[in-house]
Amino acid sequence: MADYLVIVESPAKAKTIERYLGKKYKVRASMGHIRDLPKSQMGVDVENEFEPKYITIRGKGPVLKELKTAAKKVKKIYLAADPDREGEAIAWHLAHSLDLDVASDCRVVFNEITKDAIKESFKHPRAINMDLVDAQQARRILDRLVGYNISPLLWKKVKKGLSAGRVQSVAVRLIIDRENEIKEFTPEEYWSIDAQFKKGKDIFSAAFYGIDGKKVELKNEDEVKEVLSQMKGKSFSVDKVTKKERKRNPAPPFTTSSLQQEAARKLNFRAKKTMMLAQQLYEGIEMGGKEGTVGFITYMRTDSTRISEVAQKEAGEYITGKYGEEFLKTSPRKDKKQQKAQDAHEAIRPTSTLRDPSSVKEFLSRDQHRLYKLIWERFISSEMAPAVMDTMSVDLVNGGVFFRATGSKVKFPGFMKVYVEGSDDQKEEKDNILPALKEGDKVTSEAIDPNQHFTQPPPRYTEARLVKTLEELGIGRPSTYAPTLDTIQRRGYVSLDNKRFIPTELGEIVLELVREFFPDIIDVEFTANMEKSLDNIEEGNEKWEKIIEHFYKDFEKHLEIAENEMEKVEIRDEPAGEDCEECGHPMVFKMGRYGKFMACSNFPDCRNTKPIVKEIGVKCPKCEKGNIIERKSKKKRIFYGCDQYPECDFLSWDKPIERKCPKCSEMLVEKKLKKGNQIQCVNCDYKEEEQK
Repeated sequence: MADYLVIVESPAKAKTIERYLGKKYKVRASMGHIRDLPKSQMGVDVENEFEPKYITIRGKGPVLKELKTAAKKVKKIYLAADPDREGEAIAWHLAHSLDLDVASDCRVVFNEITKDAIKESFKHPRAINMDLVDAQQARRILDRLVGYNISPLLWKKVKKGLSAGRVQSVAVRLIIDRENEIKEFTPEEYWSIDAQFKKGKDIFSAAFYGIDGKKVELKNEDEVKEVLSQMKGKSFSVDKVTKKERKRNPAPPFTTSSLQQEAARKLNFRAKKTMMLAQQLYEGIEMGGKEGTVGFITYMRTDSTRISEVAQKEAGEYITGKYGEEFLKTSPRKDKKQQKAQDAHEAIRPTSTLRDPSSVKEFLSRDQHRLYKLIWERFISSEMAPAVMDTMSVDLVNGGVFFRATGSKVKFPGFMKVYVEGSDDQKEEKDNILPALKEGDKVTSEAIDPNQHFTQPPPRYTEARLVKTLEELGIGRPSTYAPTLDTIQRRGYVSLDNKRFIPTELGEIVLELVREFFPDIIDVEFTANMEKSLDNIEEGNEKWEKIIEHFYKDFEKHLEIAENEMEKVEIRDEPAGEDCEECGHPMVFKMGRYGKFMACSNFPDCRNTKPIVKEIGVKCPKCEKGNIIERKSKKKRIFYGCDQYPECDFLSWDKPIERKCPKCSEMLVEKKLKKGNQIQCVNCDYKEEEQK
């Protein structure tokens, strides 16, 4: 019989931890929360200091019964839920359900599921941290007060199934505000002049810089002609050569936010998928043999970039052995710690540097391996020496007109040997080597090309960009980003088009109502300050009841006004432009769980529905009768097929285009590459330049 009962959140963890602790320990899983606020009612007594009413979650009765039975047979119980606010709250609810003293040393926390970390954590059990519990409880009650008061109003005034929450409403506002910026944007004309120069056999590029050494912006064609008229002939003099050595530092190891952003950029993962895979890597992967189930990464919900000395030492030994001592960083990394970072535990890193991605590939799924490789490489690179770049800048002059050529090459790769951080905006750094030039040298211009441009509106938010913005504004916390993005899409407030968020009409209507009657809910500064208040509760500096009371005073007034003054909004279905083939009534567009579709306006008498067919304006190259349409596979991947299917079975993953190959007259397709799209022939080697 076991002496000790350990309760964790998931069965995957339970199996691993039980093996590490030995026969005296029985490890069971609570399967997340045991108690919560009821779904059928508010569950918060606003007349009695916002006292929450907790009940056993439906379906958790058998789990709780099993835990109570196991608890009677042991000397001591340890609560080992995740090391964050949510985990502390789960432990508190378990303690309440099992009649444990929250002040006793019943709480055990660990940042990684490895044998050493688990055994060490059980040497230092502690009491449940009620400040952490209160911070989680305050967030839960706050969200319940907002959601269970505003949502019924929206159901009554707009349509059923809607909701409003603090973080999700701000996220929708950011997306809609950006869309309005794009609509109101007025492009401004500007020009550039690119040139090709020749020195001996070497040809290099330069761009117009300015006049008489001063930078000049070209706004129209007349200004370009004025510049070109000042130049005399094709001969240019080298006016100035500047050579510098520049250091480039590695990115810090991942936080939850930066992991979601980088997985979106480099692996094309949605935030929800990234967190699901990270959870699997944290809880453990079965490796068979002596190792059994192994936790691959440290805890994945963190906003700290701190790394333990043990992990740094192991990484240093690996780097020295694999790449040489010169690749190891020589001074401690100085990370900019965000003011709101909790720093409760480490950054996301591999539990063992020695478990490199290639050695464990066979035990991981393809996506698990790709994410683990990203985490491993980011961590290793963060412990490596800076890269050193040799840069060169050359000013060329003709008649007072200055062109500037810039070049760089990697002198010492440092961390870049392993990993380079992705970016939404910047291009990857590559060698651009200029010929040997010195002041007074003569070069010849081979081509001078003026180009007209127009300023572009700000880009729509991708998931990565939105997560980054929410983090910078102090909205939400690591655990909230993925579910927030998922919720605003499921509610139909926004949709994804080409991986970018576009607001729907419904989203704009709901936001306008919330903006009018509950301005604080979508106010960025107010929401960020509320997050700071929750942090203050966690640190023991404020009482949660006071924070909720202060919020509810104004909220209650707004709620009363909204109940009386909010008018009913009728959302008319958008006509689809065709009639129902079953009853003759007009078809309309509807928004469903999986996106837009067509439905009969005579519902519920007629339940005819049809998918939306998106033609791309290309005739089928196989049957030459049908048209090519865009379709989606079961996994939501876009492909192209003939609308005469099943009579014609033509399909293509790449988008066909109307033109034929000039070389062999076969079909041309637009192929998506990492850095842009390229037109290619399906039959021969014909290719066109990449379109970025």
